[in-house]
Amino acid sequence: MKKYSAATAAPLLEQLTDWNFNNDGIEKKFVFENFVQAMGFLVQVGILAEKQGHHPEIANTYNKVSLRLTTHDAKGLTEKDFNLASAIEKL
Repeated sequence: MKKYSAATAAPLLEQLTDWNFNNDGIEKKFVFENFVQAMGFLVQVGILAEKQGHHPEIANTYNKVSLRLTTHDAKGLTEKDFNLASAIEKL
């Protein structure tokens, strides 16, 4: 499984909105109008993640959601992370 560095991930990150490379993964923060919208988004992310068999690291505080994608078994950023990020962007 190919692992991406900050340099090799850069062209793929340009295709995504507001995702950033950090510590061998990609991260994005989302802000919603309220807690219910944030939780609805998290449920949708959970369904996508389960379908892809690839699960994000998630933090939620009221209307804010932070997602981090990294491939734990590869110990770094892989195509799985970009595929899930791309699917999340379509929500």
